[in-house]
Amino acid sequence: MTHEAVISVQNLMKTFGSFHAVNDISFDVYRGEIFGFLGANGAGKTTAMKMLTGLWKPTSGKATVAGCDVFTQAESVKRSIGYMSQRFSLYADLTVKENIELFGGIYGLSTRHIREKRIELLSRLALTDSEHELISALPLGWKQKLAFSVAMLHDPQIVFLDEPTGGVDPITRRQFWDLIYEAADLGKTIFVTTHYMDEAEYCDRISMMVDGKITALGTPDDLKKQFLAKDMDEVFIKVARHTQPIGQ
Repeated sequence: MTHEAVISVQNLMKTFGSFHAVNDISFDVYRGEIFGFLGANGAGKTTAMKMLTGLWKPTSGKATVAGCDVFTQAESVKRSIGYMSQRFSLYADLTVKENIELFGGIYGLSTRHIREKRIELLSRLALTDSEHELISALPLGWKQKLAFSVAMLHDPQIVFLDEPTGGVDPITRRQFWDLIYEAADLGKTIFVTTHYMDEAEYCDRISMMVDGKITALGTPDDLKKQFLAKDMDEVFIKVARHTQPIGQ
């Protein structure tokens, strides 16, 4: 991790009528960092992610992702990032090979480059013998690993992962985090939302949102010290009791 900010957010807001879904949040994310974005359902983390990935236009504030302004360069933001949603972002009725080729084309890779990436990806994931299987036939854990690898196919600077390990067993979750670590070691920046507090421990820094505001931001160890907590579950409980933003 370096201290070069590849995501920079200042006083970002998203309102729906009188409702402030994201309310004046500010933070930076650094190159090569694994940045955890935590919050209960309705806290605003998904809305914030949609703005940072160029899907929704903010109401006010400032934000840049990979040097691109989310207000005026949303399409450039989308080309500069990888994204994996909770639903894996793969087509269940296409084969493994067809998904890789489809997304490689969407990302603008040449036929030769797609072929090279496909061979390397399948070998690394031990899926070479499964390239002609439908995505729907793969176990959940393999779908997630493949979706993450496809999100990395075009070599993006930043990868956004929205609840990537939901619904899988602890062993598969840990294997998935090994892929995240490998990507971070290559200098990729990982922005990940999760509701598993043990996964917060795997992040370099985490932010916690309550009612649209960032109420805590720091390393797991720093937050445990700040809130006199033995683990991240206890931190989250104590953070949820605060109504004023802290730690920014």
